[in-house]
Amino acid sequence: MRLKLTPKRLLSLKIVIHLCALVPLCYLYFEAFTDQLGGDPVEAILHFTGLSAFKLVLLSLCVSPLAKVLKSAPLIKVRRLIGLYAFAYAFAHFASYILFELQMEWSLLISEIIKRPYITVGFAALCILLALAVTSTQKAQRSLGRKWQSLHNLIYLAVLLIALHFIWSVKSDIVEPAIYGLMTLTLLFFRKDKIVKIFTKRLA
Repeated sequence: MRLKLTPKRLLSLKIVIHLCALVPLCYLYFEAFTDQLGGDPVEAILHFTGLSAFKLVLLSLCVSPLAKVLKSAPLIKVRRLIGLYAFAYAFAHFASYILFELQMEWSLLISEIIKRPYITVGFAALCILLALAVTSTQKAQRSLGRKWQSLHNLIYLAVLLIALHFIWSVKSDIVEPAIYGLMTLTLLFFRKDKIVKIFTKRLA
């Protein structure tokens, strides 16, 4: 199977990604401010933004193998865009938690990060996504050289932390986080050789 992705089709695909990412997020906050999110709007916002960030990280990890299967190298060019939206949703998740759950109590935020393991790992994942977003440009890639790839390999750690954050944050029904955790492990399994190589190189 081969996907011929011309510059025009690639642009169209990027426009679709922009729309699919931006419209739901804007509509979510529109529903929040017009009081249409049900009895617990804060929980609804946190769940949607957090899960969407997770989905986008998983989708970004699917781009490379999909490009190989479809024999379409230009498809790789949408990975950065998806990754940036993953960070945008993760930041919206974190910002909503601070604004609506903690009411801007910064001392409480520090306490929560230290005392609650699921928030600790979630915050660590956010920091990784921030570092990847900031260094996602070609200029940063040229500036960092070989260190750029080593830094961006942290996406594998980030997705594990996100999965763990999701599982630990659920109080009762763990079916949904378990499914996403299995998806995470499956994607990482197909990269096991690369991950083992990265790990052994760091230990050397």
